[in-house]
Amino acid sequence: MPRFAKDRVNPILAKERAKATFDPEQITFLLDGGDFLTKKRRDMEEIACNDKNLTEAKDYHFLSRPEKYNEAVRKAGHYIRMLKEKSLENRADAYFYGNLVFPNETAPIGLHSGMFIPTLEAQCNAEQKDKWLPKAFNYEIIGTYAQTELGHGTNVRGLETMATYDPKTEEFILHSPTLTSIKWWPGGLGKTCNCAIVMALLYTRGECQGIHGFLVQLRDLKTHQPLPGITVGDIGPKFGFDTIDNGFLRFDHFRVPRENMLMKNAQVLKDGTYVKPKLEKHAYGAMIFIRAMVVLDQAARGLAQAVTIAVRYSCVRHQSELKPGEPEPQILEYKTQQYKLFPQLASAYAFWFAGLKMRETYFMLNYEIQQGNTESLPELHATSSGIKAYSSNGAMSGIELCRLSCGGHGYSHASGIPKIYVQTTAACTYEGENTVLFLQTAKYLMKAYQQAKQQKSSLSGSVAYLSEVTNNRSKVSSGPLSVEDVLDAYKHRAARLVAKACEKYTKLQGKGREAYNAWNQTSIEFVAAAQAHCQVYVVQAFIEKISNVSDADALGVLHALFELYATFGISTNAADFLADGYLSAQQLQIVDDRILDLLAKIRPNAVALVDSFDFTDRLLGSVLGRYDGNVYENLYKWAAQSPLNAKEVHDSYRFLKPQSKL
Repeated sequence: MPRFAKDRVNPILAKERAKATFDPEQITFLLDGGDFLTKKRRDMEEIACNDKNLTEAKDYHFLSRPEKYNEAVRKAGHYIRMLKEKSLENRADAYFYGNLVFPNETAPIGLHSGMFIPTLEAQCNAEQKDKWLPKAFNYEIIGTYAQTELGHGTNVRGLETMATYDPKTEEFILHSPTLTSIKWWPGGLGKTCNCAIVMALLYTRGECQGIHGFLVQLRDLKTHQPLPGITVGDIGPKFGFDTIDNGFLRFDHFRVPRENMLMKNAQVLKDGTYVKPKLEKHAYGAMIFIRAMVVLDQAARGLAQAVTIAVRYSCVRHQSELKPGEPEPQILEYKTQQYKLFPQLASAYAFWFAGLKMRETYFMLNYEIQQGNTESLPELHATSSGIKAYSSNGAMSGIELCRLSCGGHGYSHASGIPKIYVQTTAACTYEGENTVLFLQTAKYLMKAYQQAKQQKSSLSGSVAYLSEVTNNRSKVSSGPLSVEDVLDAYKHRAARLVAKACEKYTKLQGKGREAYNAWNQTSIEFVAAAQAHCQVYVVQAFIEKISNVSDADALGVLHALFELYATFGISTNAADFLADGYLSAQQLQIVDDRILDLLAKIRPNAVALVDSFDFTDRLLGSVLGRYDGNVYENLYKWAAQSPLNAKEVHDSYRFLKPQSKL
């Protein structure tokens, strides 16, 4: 099957595409990072879309959870064979192909490549890398990352799993001392993986040295049976993630060799001497990496898929009467529908560009850290935490709005949106619960604010605006909003909210409140400040990305999206801009009026803008959002596949038959 169903395109969508004032390919290249990467992605997608091992499987939605897991493992095995046969030449090929092996699904082996291998690469010494990485790349060992416990998740310092060093045998004894210390949630842990990176409290010579990582074999490599001292299994059904066996793991004085401690940074010598790492936070590199990747891979792409479905369907769907006596209009003609969807379309682009910037920032700063320059680590941690939280929160609410915009059919799995939603909303919790992450960002903001207030030096990076002098009143006037006016508004808002939170915190301490109490009493203000800070980052990322666009037609429509994202954000957070008189009520009305102008401006390009995301029909998994727009006939075909339709009279009728007297 092709990447898209193009044989018989619904005339309605064909007409919509003909309205476009720009070439969607130009924006696709921008989103992918260049035409070369677009070609590589499409080549891999073409292979996946024509791979009978993938295309001839049963419809995902008509499988039970055990069947979904079994099917996912089957596909994982096929994916591994493709890797070993060199059909996928590099990590980019594997990534693009893998996205269509598991469309909006979590692979049972996902954490093997997503966290297990990156952790080995980042935290092992040379000898350990030589020993374990070849086996991991060849899938001789399949691993996961076991950090979260039944009683502790985001608070890593609260973990209870113990790794006690025994110098007599030169082994670590891993033990789960309490019920709440059982590892809980790691993906692939339940039934798939035979190894894990286990994060545990290290004890040596009677002292606790904090959290460290250990490579632990969990199952026999031939029989796959759990090893003695290991209790492991699946945690049961979840809100989503039916294709992966999130698991539990309990240790009963389980021994591993001393060499299984990841020793690039900290070490335990044979006699039990603990050698401290040069940098305490090196062990959290894997979490920062995942947070940085969530912005693009989960938040931006998830929202972009949902809005693609909703926009296409809103063109195909005709409903009610707009002009008396006229035929039913497309529901996208209603301003209320545009007001729901176009800001989400703009947000998808905003998160996408922020994700690209976050990824670039991560690799740049992480390189400096690996070279021994750790000055940028606080910035990297704070930024990745905040943007992960901000984008995943926005995507979660945006996807739900897209579902609601599809009416009753949006509630059906045929829409594809429920599957996208449960996949994306998980990102609000894993690798750090979002409120906690906002507060981690806020702590960094508080330090930056104090530094700016003391005028020790000009700030740089994401907090540079805290030491800038901004106008106390906005220059917004009628007509399009300038980039400068928009950015000034968001910087002013963020700086004011950061100052407000910090001053309240300081005032409470001045009244005798202990630091922890003052922090708790100010936490709501600090979350608001962190969110405002993150929006500055996203606005800046949007500006930076479109400033490099040379195609005038593409630039015009992208600038309209940027302006809609910015004005909609001001309108929905109006109180923040009005509170200190930065914006007047009259200026706010100008902003609201401009939003209506932008909705009209974006309308002719709506379908072309979602087409620019270039999502295959297989990835979307949506009858409503099909590229060809042939919704109703395929919705009917999809329903006919329901197992309940296998028999005209279902077996359950026997429970009702004795009561029927008609």
